[in-house]
Amino acid sequence: MDLTLKIWRQENAKAKGKFETYKVKDISPDSSFLEMLDVLNQQLIEDNVAVPVCFDHDCREGICGMCGLYINGRPHGPDTAVTTCQLHMRKFNDGDTIVIEPWRAKPFPIIKDLVVDRSAFDKIIEAGGYVSVNTGGIPDANAIPIPKKDADISMDAAACIGCGACVASCKNASAMLFVAAKVSQFAHLPQGKVEAKDRVKNMIAKMDELGFGNCTNTGACEAECPKEISLTHIAKLNREFFAAKIL
Repeated sequence: MDLTLKIWRQENAKAKGKFETYKVKDISPDSSFLEMLDVLNQQLIEDNVAVPVCFDHDCREGICGMCGLYINGRPHGPDTAVTTCQLHMRKFNDGDTIVIEPWRAKPFPIIKDLVVDRSAFDKIIEAGGYVSVNTGGIPDANAIPIPKKDADISMDAAACIGCGACVASCKNASAMLFVAAKVSQFAHLPQGKVEAKDRVKNMIAKMDELGFGNCTNTGACEAECPKEISLTHIAKLNREFFAAKIL
């Protein structure tokens, strides 16, 4: 496959960025998107025509959430329920022009090129505090009875990897789906009840403080989430927040 890449290049958060155009040739349809960028960077190094493109990644297995790229107008690209590192080049056609950008959100300032600072998510998690559980030996599997329905909902919420696709896809740069997943995974379990009120109030307050926008229920976050986190978790977040404020 021969492709034309229009990639956002920006030295830092304060510098003025712009799109640069590059050509790559003989890309295997079975390559991942990040492998294709590796080929481009190797080409730039060998030809000595430009500094390699900076992009974020780690596990390349869809677990860490670091590889967020805005590809042809969609977070993580044209496939569904995958991260950028799981996106394969067979989703594109020979001769295509691919536009690649970083996440666009005020709370995610650009570090360089396609790399953004997502530490705002870490600050929200930190604001959520801890969970009161006994430490020591491993408890028996059924020591704390939990209905399977609640356990399944909690596990679904815990699947969130904090990649930021929900923020990137939202017209308001809202982090509601991310915060909802992190609140919901504990709200459905007895271990999360002790700090429940403080957790939800503190996480929402931190989200607002960091400049994330409000949720308007367009559903773009759920549609673009690589782990298919449901909007129903936002409903759970709202119920937890109202209960914490009123009761």
